[in-house]
Amino acid sequence: MAKKTASTIPAAKLELYERLIATDPTIERKGVTLPYTSISGRMFTYLSPTGDLRLRLPDAERDAFLKKYRTTLAVSSGVVMKDFVAVPPRLLARTAELKPYLGISRAYAERLGTKGSAKRAATGATKGARAVR
Repeated sequence: MAKKTASTIPAAKLELYERLIATDPTIERKGVTLPYTSISGRMFTYLSPTGDLRLRLPDAERDAFLKKYRTTLAVSSGVVMKDFVAVPPRLLARTAELKPYLGISRAYAERLGTKGSAKRAATGATKGARAVR
């Protein structure tokens, strides 16, 4: 079994993320080293290793968010994550202002439907499994 390592995310940023998630008691924070939220296997928020918030938003809201907060799409391991915006650090501290985006993010992830791997897990199928005769 792999040993769980402690998060390197600054405690203050983790606390702000927890405060945001707590505004909706139906949302469960997951992840130990990389905190995130998901629904039906679709991640809709996460904290980067440096503690920067990333939000998944639909096209119109994403474009408006990028313009309003003068930010960019999220980049993870050198890959642009086209559905995710990089939330400016100062905005993470403004829970009330950020809360509507959390709801939009969750609703968008719900509309995306169940992720394929979650469907397989629910049916008990595994990737590459063969039928036994």
